[in-house]
Amino acid sequence: MKKVWNTIRSYIWWTHSRGSFHYDVMVTLILVFIFVTPHFINYKDKPAERQPRPKSALVLPDGSNDLIFRVDARDVTGTTPQEVQASLQSIIEPISGYVKIKRWAPEQDAKGKLVGYHVWVRR
Repeated sequence: MKKVWNTIRSYIWWTHSRGSFHYDVMVTLILVFIFVTPHFINYKDKPAERQPRPKSALVLPDGSNDLIFRVDARDVTGTTPQEVQASLQSIIEPISGYVKIKRWAPEQDAKGKLVGYHVWVRR
């Protein structure tokens, strides 16, 4: 019984020299743990969905805990306010994570052409 305890203790303290049988057993157990457990345990580490980056998005602090995004109009799709807001949300979330859009306003150039949107968000 004492021999078994000594072997377990030597595995815990990793006292075996490299290339020995016990060293190989420990390394094998570690590799089995790394590659087999994700099939049985949900570690909740799903990769983020890849979305194309917007052509132009500028982030500015609002002074409080809010942010102001300036999003280029070429990146925004939709014609109704709901569609535009959903498009703005899908552009902003890959950059800053989940945010709540407080308000947004279109930005026009001197000729009245839509060039972008200012979006106020809260984290």
